[in-house]
Amino acid sequence: MMAQYFRLKAGFPETLLFYRMGDFYELFFDDARKAHRLLDITLTTRGQSNGEPVVMAGVPVHSVENYLARLLKLGEAVAVAEQVGDVATAKGPVERKVVRVVTPGTVTDAELLDERSETLLLALSRHKATFGLAWLGLASGQLGLAECGERELAGWLARLAPAEILVDREDLPPAVRQCQAARTMRPAWQFDAGLGLRKLCEQLRVATLAGFNAQEMGAGHAAAAALLSYAEHTQGRALAHVQTLTVERSSDLIELPPATLRNLELTETLRGERAPTLLSLLDTCRTGMGSRALRHWLTHPQRDRSTASARLAAIGTLQEAGFEALREALRQVSDVERITARIALRQVRPRELSGLRHTLASLPALRAVVPFGTALLDQSLADLSPEPAIAELLLRAVAEEPAVLLRDGGVIATGFDAELDELRAIGQNCDAFLLDLETRERARTGIANLRVQFNKVHGFYIEVTSSGLDRVPADYQRRQTLKNAERFITPELKTFEDKALSAQDRALAREKFLFEQLLDQLQAHLRPLSALAHALATLDALAALAERAATLGWCTPEFVRHPAIEIEAGRHPVVEARLAETGGGEFIANDCRLDARTRMLIVTGPNMGGKSTFMRQVALIALLAAMGSCVPARRCRLGPMDAIHTRIGAADDLANAQSTFMLEMTEAAQIIHGATEQSLVLMDEIGRGTSTFDGLALASAIASHLHDRNKAFTLFATHYFELTEFPRRHERAQNWHVSAAESGEDIVFLHAIEPGPASRSYGVQVARLAGMPPALVRQARTTLEALEAQSRSGESQVDLFAAPPAAQPVTCSEVEEALAAIDPDTLTPREALDALYRLKKLQSQ
Repeated sequence: MMAQYFRLKAGFPETLLFYRMGDFYELFFDDARKAHRLLDITLTTRGQSNGEPVVMAGVPVHSVENYLARLLKLGEAVAVAEQVGDVATAKGPVERKVVRVVTPGTVTDAELLDERSETLLLALSRHKATFGLAWLGLASGQLGLAECGERELAGWLARLAPAEILVDREDLPPAVRQCQAARTMRPAWQFDAGLGLRKLCEQLRVATLAGFNAQEMGAGHAAAAALLSYAEHTQGRALAHVQTLTVERSSDLIELPPATLRNLELTETLRGERAPTLLSLLDTCRTGMGSRALRHWLTHPQRDRSTASARLAAIGTLQEAGFEALREALRQVSDVERITARIALRQVRPRELSGLRHTLASLPALRAVVPFGTALLDQSLADLSPEPAIAELLLRAVAEEPAVLLRDGGVIATGFDAELDELRAIGQNCDAFLLDLETRERARTGIANLRVQFNKVHGFYIEVTSSGLDRVPADYQRRQTLKNAERFITPELKTFEDKALSAQDRALAREKFLFEQLLDQLQAHLRPLSALAHALATLDALAALAERAATLGWCTPEFVRHPAIEIEAGRHPVVEARLAETGGGEFIANDCRLDARTRMLIVTGPNMGGKSTFMRQVALIALLAAMGSCVPARRCRLGPMDAIHTRIGAADDLANAQSTFMLEMTEAAQIIHGATEQSLVLMDEIGRGTSTFDGLALASAIASHLHDRNKAFTLFATHYFELTEFPRRHERAQNWHVSAAESGEDIVFLHAIEPGPASRSYGVQVARLAGMPPALVRQARTTLEALEAQSRSGESQVDLFAAPPAAQPVTCSEVEEALAAIDPDTLTPREALDALYRLKKLQSQ
């Protein structure tokens, strides 16, 4: 057995090997030690190898998915070796074979996958200054290709968010090192452009990639060579469900750098949580397919507006015709996309086929509630009519309620195969046959106490006591002699015994054979099933967007050819939803207008006033429109857009040896180098990570560069009031501010964006609201007043550490007046509590 194990392990030296032994998967030697460390499972020893005890650790077969999931999250790969030989006929150890290799990027098991997001395997190659990317979603059949420069690489990795990256070298660019995906080294010879071109053509069954506009993508071909080789190796078979190729180019997509994806909280919050995010707000899809499509639309917005316009037209038609019936019908739909992939990989489970059959049966009702009249809906409607042969085959072949696993039996429907029905009948009708035989034999022989019985040692037999032995027919063959009886068998009983004893095993073997034949027949229907999955996902995503627009009161954006971002009464979708959920009040809507004459808004105002919310909502509205969704505004007109850049927030990146200010300047530099006249740029508090003069100098220079050279649409939020002079010398810039109102020492944030500069920053008031001690706030206010006076008069440096003026003592008369104003007999409990707080406040002063 250990010799067999070593032969299998030699083929997977860097991979944990799960070796099937009965009801456990065992690991040996270093694999066992590693699994013990990672999974906290018990180490044992058994026997010896080279004089040393064999170290073992195991996991139960019935719960293996839990252990696989934990290992995959840790970036480990697992090769699963199953028993493929016949236990009854095996001489020596039963033959075992590695039937699959599970890695973070090649997962296909439903239990190990996130239903609402894609798990991607990505290969990365480099040819001079060009990076080739090829990615594959094995569970969906999605195959993609792209090429980019190093500056764009981080954005691609953030956009795709692969689970595993295949590389051929250790000297990786920073973008790859910072990516959270598991990295797998592959031999350099596998990254061969010629091999990749040939494998892609074979996979897609074409003579050339010219039809995909990918014939000359040498770096991409090299990545595809390693990608397809690795995927085929892990699955142990060809990838029959991978039949289409998506070629994406940076010039076709709106650029969303990693900072933008992070700061806008599109799919994850800044804390790494799934909600509240823009995607969590949008995703009311009824199926995992729809959720995955919606995520892709959000993270892959196109510069060309035709796709977005087509989706908006379909959403409008759904709103007019009513989308609730469609959404209700989609509840009956299984995940056809992943079921199709598992059929192609021959990993599908019986109940998934039952779910597919149910989905196919529900299609007529679904087609009846899909409106037509737009290109997108019409195409989806056409794809909702796959060949009837698929449904007919599944209806005949698969039991109404099949077992969870094929090995449990009861998967193939009764009536599909005569031999299987006979084998099942033998097992099910065994008792009836024995009673019938016993009755017939008693009548034939005249032996009244003759019995037909069975035991596990001797099988079936006819037992006759000593008193009846003289009447035993000649065709009875003695099987066993007892003290007072003899046991016999007849040719008829022997024939039945041979069938009955092996009926269950033969029935299971027959079911497995028929199931494999069924998968063979389904291979011919993969393309229409894939088209059906795409149609269902599209309809689900469109219906979800229609529901969101109707429920949240969003409008349809208008696309124009000239430069423009015109938003009337825009709102931040996630903040508005949170306010409604928590009862935090009504969201204050704001306008934004940027065009050829106004390229930059200098936004000033207090902290917590809403500057960042305003800036983010403009970006989110632009992004929602680009993906083809309605937007949270009363009216919206948008011109061409090629990128959304953000520089928001402050945090150290100590793991990469970057301070807050260094990270701030790095992100700003990337924006300066990448922004164009069609880009939207959000700059929030740039320059605050260094001294006042340094920060102000950098902020003004960056603003000037964005205005004069990049000419990008820019929202520039700042606390440097000196920058409110910027529009006087830059004709395409305007001052806007977040309004606030003071009442004594209190401040009220109005959250309204108004023309003109802010008068104050209100930082001291915000500190008081945050709970700073009163003495500290008084000192800060005194210092602030001195600094402001110095600025106006040009006086010398203010002593920042001078003792604050003593608080004016409260006189006895003030306390007496407060007490005199209280009428204890008329106070409500709440008024009495308020009065007590006022007296305590006077005392503390």
